[in-house]
Amino acid sequence: MNKKDQKINIELDQQIAEGIYSNLAIINHSVSEFIVDFVSLMPGAPKAKVKSRIILSPQHAKRLKVALEDNINRFEKSNGKIKNEEQSNIPLNFGPTGEA
Repeated sequence: MNKKDQKINIELDQQIAEGIYSNLAIINHSVSEFIVDFVSLMPGAPKAKVKSRIILSPQHAKRLKVALEDNINRFEKSNGKIKNEEQSNIPLNFGPTGEA
């Protein structure tokens, strides 16, 4: 059986399908993993909560980067350039130090 013949049956339950809104992602890494914390940050609120954490191997993080770039390029071809108008005031050293 070659790779084209292989199929994966992926299940998506209703709660996960609804998704979680996030307007901030904090990324840290160690030599063995990338940790992405998705946060919902409300304007003017002094505190925010991590809504979801995804832990990736370095190889999978790189594959995700490539897939995101591909999807953003296709989105922009159909819908126009994405404008990055809003700049965050969150300091670059926000969160953990990147050690796992």
